[in-house]
Amino acid sequence: MTRLLLIGPPGAGKGTQAVRLAEAFGIPAISTGDIFRSNVKNGTELGQQAKAFIDAGDNVPDSLTNALIRDRLAEADAKDGFLLDGYPRTTDQVRELDAFLAEHGTALEAVVEITADADEVVGRLRKRALEQGRSDDTEEVVRHRLDVYREQTAPLVDVYGSRELLVKVDGIGEIDEVTERITAGLAARGIGPRDAA
Repeated sequence: MTRLLLIGPPGAGKGTQAVRLAEAFGIPAISTGDIFRSNVKNGTELGQQAKAFIDAGDNVPDSLTNALIRDRLAEADAKDGFLLDGYPRTTDQVRELDAFLAEHGTALEAVVEITADADEVVGRLRKRALEQGRSDDTEEVVRHRLDVYREQTAPLVDVYGSRELLVKVDGIGEIDEVTERITAGLAARGIGPRDAA
């Protein structure tokens, strides 16, 4: 049972690495961004509420996010482990996740922090905006999201660091290199992919 959390600034490559790690560990990758975008695309009530925040580069409020994540983590495929990408983003969300895991007699095994230079991130996200036609990837919005990340999410590094759960990895480089850095960092903590266990 592997329970991991990926944190890092927008554009650090979390989504790409989440898919790779989920496959290697045989656990679902649970991305709040994907869940929100799916709801926006499908025009759900949550999606309509979330879209205004996403388009402005702001985080969706905790109450909406917490309810959505609780529902997702309660699904059968997450019973034996999961990889969270994009949640928690605030210390209030950390408390909510702690409470959920405690109710189920479990805890996180590791928190992977992917780091990346701000200018590199802006370049990556501008390229993604052109390729995918995303309205939330203008340079102004991206820089605002990086500021929001630093203010709200960076304190999580301190929380998880004090719990000795943090595995810090440089997110700049080839995708395979970054994946190898993450798996090596996890292996050093005795956490390995399912086929290597």
